[in-house]
Amino acid sequence: MSPSRSVLLVGEGNFSFSASVSQLYRETETSVTATCLQRQEEALRHEGAATNMQIIKDSGGTVLFEVDCTKLGECASLRDRVFDRVVFNFPHCGRKSGVKKNRELIKNFFLSCVQVLAEDGEIHVSLCNGQGGTPVDHPKREWHNSWQVTAMAAEAHLILNDVHPFESGKYQSYKCTGYRSQDKGFHVEKGLVHVFTRSLPYTSAQIFTVEEVVEGERVQYNIPAELSDYIFRGFLCSGSVHPVKLVQDYILQGLTEKWSVSMTTETIPFLLMAKQLQASCCDIDSTHCYWINLPQKDLNSGAEISTDKERDLVLHSQGQIDTHDVSSPMCVTSNKVDKVRSKGAESLMSACSLDVDPDEEKGLFLLRPSLLPQMGALLSKKEEWIKNAKSRVENEGSNKSVEGHEKEEPSGGNNGVTTFLYGVSGLVFKNVHINLWGLPAFHELLITGIFPSEVEPMRFIGQRLETLLSPYGVSLIEEKEGLRLTAAPMGLVGRVYESNTRVKISHISITLSLNLDLLAVLLFSLPDWRILWSHDPRFLKQFSLGPSPGEPFQPFSLFPEHFSFDISFWTVPTWEERKFHAVVREASRGTVEQVKLIDTFSHPDLSQTSYCYRLIYRSHTHALSHTQALQFHQMLESLLSSQLQVTIR
Repeated sequence: MSPSRSVLLVGEGNFSFSASVSQLYRETETSVTATCLQRQEEALRHEGAATNMQIIKDSGGTVLFEVDCTKLGECASLRDRVFDRVVFNFPHCGRKSGVKKNRELIKNFFLSCVQVLAEDGEIHVSLCNGQGGTPVDHPKREWHNSWQVTAMAAEAHLILNDVHPFESGKYQSYKCTGYRSQDKGFHVEKGLVHVFTRSLPYTSAQIFTVEEVVEGERVQYNIPAELSDYIFRGFLCSGSVHPVKLVQDYILQGLTEKWSVSMTTETIPFLLMAKQLQASCCDIDSTHCYWINLPQKDLNSGAEISTDKERDLVLHSQGQIDTHDVSSPMCVTSNKVDKVRSKGAESLMSACSLDVDPDEEKGLFLLRPSLLPQMGALLSKKEEWIKNAKSRVENEGSNKSVEGHEKEEPSGGNNGVTTFLYGVSGLVFKNVHINLWGLPAFHELLITGIFPSEVEPMRFIGQRLETLLSPYGVSLIEEKEGLRLTAAPMGLVGRVYESNTRVKISHISITLSLNLDLLAVLLFSLPDWRILWSHDPRFLKQFSLGPSPGEPFQPFSLFPEHFSFDISFWTVPTWEERKFHAVVREASRGTVEQVKLIDTFSHPDLSQTSYCYRLIYRSHTHALSHTQALQFHQMLESLLSSQLQVTIR
């Protein structure tokens, strides 16, 4: 423990542990406050209590009596004080109390403790082996027979940050008491210390209004509320240490050992026109796209533009947010969405819509499901550069670049293959159902190369990718169109394929598409893809030194509990399941990891169908209690009624 720290110990019996702690930190500036529930005369009946109290006082500590650890905020002696560490050793209600009473005890302790805990403080709870109900317990009790310590802490918005053995030998004068309200001790030999810290609060969804120039037309539109936490995060900006950026750098560095790579720095919009998607020949299901309804036709009137104090945000092609003049190609404003949209829900409806057929409406807009349409536009601007690429390579030699600018000349060679690689990366969106590996937004790395047709470029690229990614469980599978990159358990993580259009008769174009988010999960052993979007500084802190791929991530929230809730409702005839999943994402703040349809029923006399879904809530980034999950579920019922006009059963 660092100097100038304060420690509060609650539930003491004979004060032997507090005395040991006081002696341990005697030479530091750490202050110790020891408390017990009993009155002073009752506490002095414990063997050695008087001596231990004197040791605490002689070491500069404080001893308090009649302090209820479940009502710390009401204690006059602790008023206006906060502590860096609060310790509760082997809590117990006394006598032959069952697990339910002890579970209630620690829950109330946690709720009370946060009132006197510093913002970056820790709560240490020591339990006998098996009581906590975590995988660290050996043997592990059945869940219903444990104290469910992680779930109880979550009720106070706390997360389990660490579990380590209780080192009784470190506190030589410690004598455990209190077993069944006696001077007898608990079995502390295999005891475990559970360390809890505060969780960040959940944030409300936002409606972002974005203005972009698409195909020469200035348009303004709303980002769907369920996607509000995925945009303008800057994961790929210069200097970022986010694992998505580290994976991109790793891939590019590996490719530049064989070829020259030039990454674009040109700004590209989120929004596409349907005709752009069709022209690019993307192999994308249109039902997996976020189709956008423009909120207003006259973009020059009533547009909400940022003031000088809150300058316009411009998103670079690599995700960097920077400040620019109003003339920049993209600007955004945002409005927080009410927790429950019962009032004015119509004006805050998600901008996502599947009510239209993209084959019939060529002027429709959608959020980009791939960077391929933009890649085609960028390459067309450089037609002359691409036509002369071969001669440039021959003249310039082997000048290689990992993240070069457009002005840098491409070059490279490999086994007689002279080529260059041109790339772009950024956020893309997929309107997919909620499942463990269903990412509504992720970062795509798209690279195109021009290769002589007489060689086997697919094989060369496949070999390089296999060298880079096979150590992390990625397999390359040959298919008619090229190569599929897959990994367990998420499935597809990338593709390599030959473009339909040839640059020259003697050359072919090969395109590589990689899902950087799923690769980051693999290369850094992340427990869940959603943790990539965490706002908690403890996440990025682990990557501050730019660790190499293969160094496993250490979760800052251990063993998060999951909660299951069912929901059933009558639908209107125009029911669309994808809209249901979108509302679930918004209402649950992204905490629902699985949605399963468990029953349907069509009424024989009414044109209505009843659906019953089972939702699994779990968060690896925030404290998620049963109470919080239930609140999200109730919010879901409200949003379904207001947005999709269903009748909750």
